[in-house]
Amino acid sequence: MTLKLTGLKADYFRHPLDLDATNRLKQIPGFDLAIRGFLGSIAEDFFYLNNIASSILISEKQLPDLHQLLVSACDILDIEVPQLYLQQNPVPNAYTLAMRGERPFIVIHTSLLELLNDDEIQAVLAHELGHLKCEHGVYLSMANIMVLAAGLIPSWGGLLAQSLQSQLLQWVRCAEFSCDRSALLVTQKPEVVMSLLMKLTGGSPSIANKLSLSAFMEQVKQYKLMSNTDLGKLLQEAQTSQLTHPVPIIRAKEIEKWATSADYANLINNGKVGYNVKDTKTGGWRNW
Repeated sequence: MTLKLTGLKADYFRHPLDLDATNRLKQIPGFDLAIRGFLGSIAEDFFYLNNIASSILISEKQLPDLHQLLVSACDILDIEVPQLYLQQNPVPNAYTLAMRGERPFIVIHTSLLELLNDDEIQAVLAHELGHLKCEHGVYLSMANIMVLAAGLIPSWGGLLAQSLQSQLLQWVRCAEFSCDRSALLVTQKPEVVMSLLMKLTGGSPSIANKLSLSAFMEQVKQYKLMSNTDLGKLLQEAQTSQLTHPVPIIRAKEIEKWATSADYANLINNGKVGYNVKDTKTGGWRNW
């Protein structure tokens, strides 16, 4: 039986890389105001109309088992239940959005349901809830607008857009580590989150149950060996610099590592996490 984490705060489980990257984005003048005040309601209304018109709204009356997986995950993470939509799509994927907090929602593709078991599906939902808990959707939307606006300035906009895009992609990759932790807090079984990542890497409905998680995790060693040479490091940097997600085996390894840490144990056992995070106001460090 999983533990309900009453009073859970995002910074209790936020990955340190995500914390640093998010704080840097917060320091951009007018970043938050631009999206919340100018485009927030328009975007939320647009996506709501699109979802309600072309997707299945999951509820107690519509696929109640799937709805219960969401409700249970929200209960554990101490977060309000967002709308959940099921969309016909052959590409396994899920995503979330919440700009003003008025209509937060998650969309999950039908092909993803066909690939995963119930525990793994709940891990996906918990990962997306992590975006909402950490307010990633807000900052990601703002970041996209900043890049677009910068591109409209002929003299220096291109250079600014390129620099900001690189910074934002790095932030998105860091944010994914926090959401994987959110998935672990709900399932409280690291092998479930790791198996999910494995299936997203190279699974299909016909072979998903035949994949070996231990063999998949062995690939981490081979990946790390590449960093032993300058060429290998260069290739790894080139591979990941334009990605919106860290490579799957590194995400799986991060979950394996955090699941055995004192930080995770303290959070599960006591409702508090034991790592120190930097206070951006004082410059000091405080314990969560």
